[in-house]
Amino acid sequence: MSTISEKTLIDLEFNTILKTVSEFCISDLGKIAVAEIKPFHKKETLQSELQQVNEYLSSFYNDNRIPNHYFDDIQKEIHLLNIENSYLEPASFLKIQNTVNTIFELKVFLKKFKTLYPTIFEVSETVEYKKEIADSIKAIITSFGEVDENASALLKQIRRAINDVRSKIGASFTRALSKYNSSGYLDDIRESVVDNQRVLAVLAMHRRKVKGSLLGSSKSGNIVFIAPEATLQHSRELQNLLYDEHEEIIRILKELTNVIREYIPELNNYQAYLTNLDVIGAKAKYAERINACLPKITNTKRIFLRDAYHPILWLKNNEQKIETIPQTLELNNNQQIIVISGPNAGGKSITLKTIGLLQVMLQSGLLIPVHERSSTYFFDKILTDIGDNQSIENQLSTYSYRLKNMRTFLRKCNADTLFLIDEFGTGSDPELGGALAEIFLEEFYTKKAFGIITTHYANLKVLADELEHVSNANMQFDEKSLQPLFKLFIGQAGSSFTFEVAQKNGIPFSLINRAKKRVESEKIRLDRTISRLQKERNKLQKTSETLEKEKNKAIEQTDSLSDTQDKIQQKLENFQELYDSNQKMLVYGRKINELINKYFQTNNKKELNVEFNKWIVIEKTKHLKKNPPKPKTKAQKKVVKVEKKKVEQKLQNTEKEVLQEVKKVREIKKVEAIKIAKQKADYVFKLNDRVRIIGSNSIGTIEKIEKKNVILNYGVFTTKTKLDKLEFVEAAKKNK
Repeated sequence: MSTISEKTLIDLEFNTILKTVSEFCISDLGKIAVAEIKPFHKKETLQSELQQVNEYLSSFYNDNRIPNHYFDDIQKEIHLLNIENSYLEPASFLKIQNTVNTIFELKVFLKKFKTLYPTIFEVSETVEYKKEIADSIKAIITSFGEVDENASALLKQIRRAINDVRSKIGASFTRALSKYNSSGYLDDIRESVVDNQRVLAVLAMHRRKVKGSLLGSSKSGNIVFIAPEATLQHSRELQNLLYDEHEEIIRILKELTNVIREYIPELNNYQAYLTNLDVIGAKAKYAERINACLPKITNTKRIFLRDAYHPILWLKNNEQKIETIPQTLELNNNQQIIVISGPNAGGKSITLKTIGLLQVMLQSGLLIPVHERSSTYFFDKILTDIGDNQSIENQLSTYSYRLKNMRTFLRKCNADTLFLIDEFGTGSDPELGGALAEIFLEEFYTKKAFGIITTHYANLKVLADELEHVSNANMQFDEKSLQPLFKLFIGQAGSSFTFEVAQKNGIPFSLINRAKKRVESEKIRLDRTISRLQKERNKLQKTSETLEKEKNKAIEQTDSLSDTQDKIQQKLENFQELYDSNQKMLVYGRKINELINKYFQTNNKKELNVEFNKWIVIEKTKHLKKNPPKPKTKAQKKVVKVEKKKVEQKLQNTEKEVLQEVKKVREIKKVEAIKIAKQKADYVFKLNDRVRIIGSNSIGTIEKIEKKNVILNYGVFTTKTKLDKLEFVEAAKKNK
């Protein structure tokens, strides 16, 4: 069971990641849920979450994208449903209906494409769709958020009466308007609206001449607004009807609320499911933004992150169009702890934070920006000690705070722990603090914990070299410009380049020399040796990379030449086969031509057959010499002989049957030919018949018949011929 402290999440800036993820949510509830994301405690739950995010991400790249699942917050409505004798407004019912409909659409879609989204479908099956909720609301509430007049017979009756009274009010007001306007009592605007009621705009001087109720006046006092007396009685009737309508609507809404109240558990489930799906969608959209993927989570304790990016740094650099250098790092049983050293501003801390942040993100159900062939492990604990963390409130110095952290590390650290310590051992006397740091490192090593440490202490670099499963590493620097390359190299400690960096930053050379004299000569020699080795290793690495590129290029060229040679060889063999085949055909052709010419000269068929058979025997002998048949046993020969006799007998029988069939077919065709010829002979040609001249392929149309002569039209020309020379093709088409 995984337990990752809040301090670790703060150290690794996990909340910054969550803030970015929340921007992709489509609902306020989703944003709240994202802000509360914490690492999962169980591996099984984590894998289900990661699979859902990965499947949602895949929907962006196919034609069956997961449909929109926006939903309204119905927490207020659920709260009201829990209060006895309360009722919901029509707008609230529409929110609930939309939520239920969204659940239905998602379930239908996911069932149809469950092979594409198996994990999301599996989770959706835990939510039970209740059709009764949507149907109950649809029967009472219209899509405009009003109670349908068919919700009850009484409501329908009241609304009809309201419409009748409003018609009467309109008619009486129109009559009064015409009457007083023609008398010249009204202002140019004639009428206005006061308290949702039409009123006459009467000139103040004529107010006593207009019968009705005074409801107000204009700011200037020149116009008074009077409701005509004729409409007042109808208005009072309308008010009574509107009150009755309101009472009936409340009664209907209370009934509907009581029906929906039974489904409070389902509504809670719908809200929770849609909120979770919103979080899944936001995680997938964030993954698309940072080019993230799902690495393999192994049961073997191993971290292999290839081309790993720090997501916050990657997004920031992208905005500024700056290249971000990825890191590749591996922790396994043979490389349990990595000690990274080298000068400041070289990328040690960001490398350490990258590994920690990506691990926390993954264990919180977020995909991470690494190569797809990366793999990692589910850690029970992730411990961090990053930054100064000096506490004035608790009266703790930097070193005191670090010692307190180390105490926590020593108590919680085990074989399923990943620890990350930045500037290990700092805050105290280098020798004393370094010695204590050595002891801590040995303890972590003994407990089989995985970890990454950054340090400047030479004794920790030496210890890392002495322990079997601990590796030194450094952040590469350009030895000429002393500019950081931000590339991690595992296998060698790095120099701090203290004096070199000071000289590059303009510190006087005399001061640097004085500083060197105050440092132990052995330490200077060690640092100088490390620096020299690092420079030599950088040169060797560049040479190695160049040679590797040349080697790969040579291999590619060799493969290309080999492929070309194979293709040429294949073509030559094909040409040779084609040439041999053509030569053989030419020889056969010449021989056959020779036999045919001889036959034409002698007209001796028997001699032709003898010569031909003799030639066939010679060719067969040649063929058998080149392709000799496999030797057969006596039993095999006997079987072949029997089979040969059976085949010959069968061929004879088949030949007889075929001859009989041929004879029958010939007789049938002969009868049919006589019948067709008779039909054609008896046929009387008419105008527009399609015919052809016997022995010709062209078809023409009869244009004119003159006794035994006929004129044919071929479209571009006409010709004259005899009727007995025509062959019928198609009769003239009748006009409709």
